[in-house]
Amino acid sequence: MFLRSITVRFIILLAMVIPGFQSYAQQTAVSGTVTDASTKETIPYASFIITGSGKGGRTDADGKYNITISGNYTQLKFSYIGYKTQVKTIKPGQAQTINVQLQNEAMQMNEVVIKGGKKPPYRNKENPAVELIRKVIANKPKNRMESYDYVAYQKYERMLFSMSNLSEKFKNKRIFRNYQFLFQEQDSTKIGGKNMLPVFQQEKLSDNYFRKNPEKLKTVVIADKQVNFDERFIDNQGLSSYFDRMYQDIDIYDNNISVVSNLLLSPIADGAPGFYKFFITDTIRTQQPQLIELSFTPRNKMDLLFEGKLYVTMDGNYAVQNAFLTVNKNINLNFVRALEAKLEFEQNADNRYHLSKSNLIVDFGITKKSGAGFTGERTVTYKDYKINEPIADSVYKGSAALVVVPDAKKKSEQFWTSNRPEALSTTSAKVYRNLDTLQSIPSFKRTMDIVTLFFAGYKDFGPFEMGPVNTFYSFNSVEGFRLRLGGRTTTALSKRYYFETYAAYGFEDLKWKYFLSGTYSLNNKSIYAFPQNYVRASFQRDTKIPGQELQFVQEDNFLLSFKRGENNMMLYNDFYRLDYVHEFENHFSYSLGLRKWSQTPAGSLYFNNSAQTLFSRTNQINTSEISVNLRYAPHEKFYQGKVYRTPLVDKYPIFNLRYTAGLKGVLGGEYNYHNFMGSIDKRFYLSQLGYTDVTVEGGYDVGKLPFPLLSIHRANQTYAYQLQSYNLMNFLEFVSDHYASINIDQNFNGFFFNKIPLLQHLKLREVMSFKALYGGLRNENNPAKNTDAMQFVRNSDGMQITNALDNGPYMEGSVGIGNIFKVLRVDAVKRFSYLDHPNVSSWGIRARVKFDF
Repeated sequence: MFLRSITVRFIILLAMVIPGFQSYAQQTAVSGTVTDASTKETIPYASFIITGSGKGGRTDADGKYNITISGNYTQLKFSYIGYKTQVKTIKPGQAQTINVQLQNEAMQMNEVVIKGGKKPPYRNKENPAVELIRKVIANKPKNRMESYDYVAYQKYERMLFSMSNLSEKFKNKRIFRNYQFLFQEQDSTKIGGKNMLPVFQQEKLSDNYFRKNPEKLKTVVIADKQVNFDERFIDNQGLSSYFDRMYQDIDIYDNNISVVSNLLLSPIADGAPGFYKFFITDTIRTQQPQLIELSFTPRNKMDLLFEGKLYVTMDGNYAVQNAFLTVNKNINLNFVRALEAKLEFEQNADNRYHLSKSNLIVDFGITKKSGAGFTGERTVTYKDYKINEPIADSVYKGSAALVVVPDAKKKSEQFWTSNRPEALSTTSAKVYRNLDTLQSIPSFKRTMDIVTLFFAGYKDFGPFEMGPVNTFYSFNSVEGFRLRLGGRTTTALSKRYYFETYAAYGFEDLKWKYFLSGTYSLNNKSIYAFPQNYVRASFQRDTKIPGQELQFVQEDNFLLSFKRGENNMMLYNDFYRLDYVHEFENHFSYSLGLRKWSQTPAGSLYFNNSAQTLFSRTNQINTSEISVNLRYAPHEKFYQGKVYRTPLVDKYPIFNLRYTAGLKGVLGGEYNYHNFMGSIDKRFYLSQLGYTDVTVEGGYDVGKLPFPLLSIHRANQTYAYQLQSYNLMNFLEFVSDHYASINIDQNFNGFFFNKIPLLQHLKLREVMSFKALYGGLRNENNPAKNTDAMQFVRNSDGMQITNALDNGPYMEGSVGIGNIFKVLRVDAVKRFSYLDHPNVSSWGIRARVKFDF
């Protein structure tokens, strides 16, 4: 009896304990990816539930999921609006990967009979989706970082740029025989296709501090790692700046979002209901707080707008918790084959939300069809987010918004391994080493040498490079056929000393022209790299069109040799110059100059000092000048080429101020004078109406001066449309000693053409411009009122071709079509005033080559 009692108790004990062990053993880990069965694209935020438990979750922005299950559950159910629900069997107690392909709910029917009226048109009125988006818009101010007094966070950025969608045939070409180690394979469902060849990678880690009053955002870059190419071929800093401009941070709460140099209207912009259609497509009750899935699409598929999904919290914040943004394949966006942006938000301690991760992928190609192209992917992760914790004022000291710590580029691999929010994939980790290896291969160096010659115009010979090649041959009416040969030293010779020279010969005037300069870098950096800090001494003897800046590279350009009308009046110039240039990290710069300048008329140009006699002509004007130039371009980014710097135009203004003083009796100077010039350049973004570039400029000359020393206004007698010149004004047509001008250039980005059925597929873009110049001459400088003033020039028929602006402003305007073949802009230009001047045209056709996205 006792034994039986013990046995019964033991059995009861086992019955109680064993289920507990079974429960512990039945930990089931399941992960995978949910995709569209037909397109193979991932499905973000698809819902899944453990059958029989009522518990579940959602996939992330990349369509991935993972869950750990306790118990004997054997099924996971996956669902998404517009797709058939799918049930997957799982094996309890095992770690397993289950990828899910959801089928579209479209059904095949043998016959369809439709009766009844038409589908009612989409309307904003009484539309619950529009009412919801208006609540999101109304709550934007409290859901932005700017609503807090203080915010601090750490930001990790990773940029990867690759040749993409490469075929096996392309990969196995003979030219890539030595480069097979560079190619990577990725999931063929992702943007960019299967085969990829990375060409650039950068990682950046920064501490960021925001203060509301006075408002300031300070970024301190503590680590920066990127692929570094040979500087003879590629400007690494400029390349990084270019990608930063193309792939800017995405703020869903901004009215406009910058993507590949274009502004696309945000789906929660103040005016979004007027341009987007909104639909409530799902309610996600498995999340806390509950989410509403809000789908949106452009009213016009050609406009610069997004389409995608927003997931809005229903906790009273009406905040965006997740967002998936893409664009219609027919959008008026050049070279972009596909675009995806995924945003994830996390909840703060005050139950509001901040951006925690963003991922932007853009696939570029010459055509929308398949084929080799380029794919850029930028991932940004935010962590250590702190709100309303006061930050010491010392953090914000200094005018620069961006500070890079001295050892940012020297961080060890161990540092990066410890500080990356997510470990790099095996293939991505190899990019730095692979590209370093690539640059040591002789065949790659030869290829880059050829590419640099073609695009930059210079042939590298180590310590010296020859070029630019587009200036080797040109022609004009004074010099006739002109040959030129020149070059400059490189950093391979010295990072301190630079020399540049050229020699040219005109076969019509039989004269040699030449240039020689020596530059000393004061910051031990290339004089072509930002920020510049150098001293330069130079001498130049060359021709120049009066009123045009002496930019010998531009004037020697073969394509600019073709001009309209009479243009046989030029100057021979001797320039002795000493210049000091100093740029600062905050993009303020100043330069000081000392110049001795001799001007001699050439062609049919002459200098006549008085109207009283024909024998008062002079052969030369000599001046000595000192000058101060101030420039401020906040937040400016640019790509630094071999010869010039190309700004990446943004919304921030650029200010210029210049003062020049003529010194009579110093180094042979013949005149005392003062010249003041100021300008402001600004781009205004007008959302769906494109953007407007505005330049306002003014100048004032003090002193009695001959007209070659006054302000000779920028004219253009080529057939190219020039943004900063007057395209129907003749050379030397107008001079002033005081003037003010405005230049307005409007690009509508296809806003009107996109809505015209026969034109919309051509993806043309409308452009307009207007230019006005108001100025005049004081009596002392106007030969019409002072016979002792230097006389204006007359042509061979005795007609005066140089004039003062004494009958109102000079005005011209244009309308045109841009984006022709994606690279060409053609304008019909109309001149509105001073039409009675000799040899002027009231209208003309001008063209400009410009690559736009």
